[in-house]
Amino acid sequence: MSPSVRLVPMTAEQFPAYRELAEREYAENIETAGMMPEEEARRKAAEDFASSLPDGVDTADHELWTAWDDDHEVGMLWLGFTERSDGLVAFGYDFMVTAEQRRRGYGRAIMEAAEQVCRDRGVVEVGLSVFGFNSGARALYEQMGFEVTILQMRKRL
Repeated sequence: MSPSVRLVPMTAEQFPAYRELAEREYAENIETAGMMPEEEARRKAAEDFASSLPDGVDTADHELWTAWDDDHEVGMLWLGFTERSDGLVAFGYDFMVTAEQRRRGYGRAIMEAAEQVCRDRGVVEVGLSVFGFNSGARALYEQMGFEVTILQMRKRL
């Protein structure tokens, strides 16, 4: 059974530390995936965060939360919301479990809390992206019912 978490809106004071960590990890993932060299990956990560969250936690149609288990911070969640002709959809831009809390069920708990937020808002569909090398996250998402909608492939020469 997954632990229970509560999602608390991320504060403007918490955001800079989150962005620094998330931007660094995103750049490392881009490089690890072989999408581009380190320097370009760092530049892309900075540009993507700047364009996606120009107003930080106050960016319209985006919400960021810190995940808590009692009084212990265990992770975070970032969702974006868009209205389509078939209803409100959400996209999971980022979700992470703190390093010391990994492999304890918090990933599943945060995803379950995210699904509840989406149900409460009438969201009809939730999407996300995952790097191909991240087999643990891919397995969790598949277990939770996510389906592959597009698959990018490449061959290094």
